[in-house]
Amino acid sequence: MSNSNFIDYVKIHCRSGNGGSGSTHMHRDNWTALGGPDGGDGGRGGHVIIRGNKNLWTLLHLKYKRHIRAGHGGHGGASRSSGKDGEDVYVEVPLGTVAKDVETGEVLFEITQEGEEFILVKGGRGGLGNDHFKSSTNQTPRYAQSGEPYIEESKILELKVLADVGLVGFPNAGKSTLLSVVSAAKPEIANYPFTTLVPNLGIVEYRDHRSFVMADIPGIIEGASEGKGLGLRFLRHIERNAALLFLVPADSDDIKKEYMTLLNELELYNPELLDKERILAISKSDMLDDELKEEIKKELPEVESLFISSVAQQGLVELKDLLWAKINS
Repeated sequence: MSNSNFIDYVKIHCRSGNGGSGSTHMHRDNWTALGGPDGGDGGRGGHVIIRGNKNLWTLLHLKYKRHIRAGHGGHGGASRSSGKDGEDVYVEVPLGTVAKDVETGEVLFEITQEGEEFILVKGGRGGLGNDHFKSSTNQTPRYAQSGEPYIEESKILELKVLADVGLVGFPNAGKSTLLSVVSAAKPEIANYPFTTLVPNLGIVEYRDHRSFVMADIPGIIEGASEGKGLGLRFLRHIERNAALLFLVPADSDDIKKEYMTLLNELELYNPELLDKERILAISKSDMLDDELKEEIKKELPEVESLFISSVAQQGLVELKDLLWAKINS
């Protein structure tokens, strides 16, 4: 996913359709000069509908089409004929898309399945024709309801990447390198912070032709939950992962402190993230001998952990075994 075409946030301006007006028609034919009311109902205004599409992975297609308009309902006619419903507009989005209210930030719904649909903005109801208003005291009503007007609102669409495993770590912890080694993904890799500016997805091949999806989430910094660094732009992607793989490099000054800082940022953003399965991998461990590893183990936090090296391809089979067990636990 290159920086230019991965879009995970858009604000769209939506307008539904007017409801059609009911008819005030009175029945007339060759044998009836002054018949009763037979005005039909107006058609419903078109909805703006969000629909899940598993073939999409970005909101890029909405970046340049932010004004969405649905069709207006038709007016009622004679002989109780109803007006045609306005044309609904379907907005296709990737799975993992969340719709929010612009003013309040309230989550309206989340799309998680192929073909799943939610009405984002409702069309106006059609008005009733005069046939509905006849009574014993008013047998020829010459009035009908107008259709309800359209609704015009702005909405926010946010994408949360769908992956089985999310890589969590400070910038330059080796997440992109790990993803490039265990999958066919080719993320940008360099020895400076924030090389990864968007989530990268990779399919990790496992035993017996099985596989799982791993996401390289842009690096966390202290204060990310308050919007510092890349902040909230990437933290929401972690919410969709089944398991979290924390990566801390072996040359860190304090591995336990770094892990606890990462964990604290996740908790400040969303305490429910701590309920996910967690693994700690000590990356770049090819620089350690067995004696150093034993010393480091004494200082590690109370979480399942192991030593790996992406470059030397050490511990990767054990890592995949552990991740598979966590995903399917």
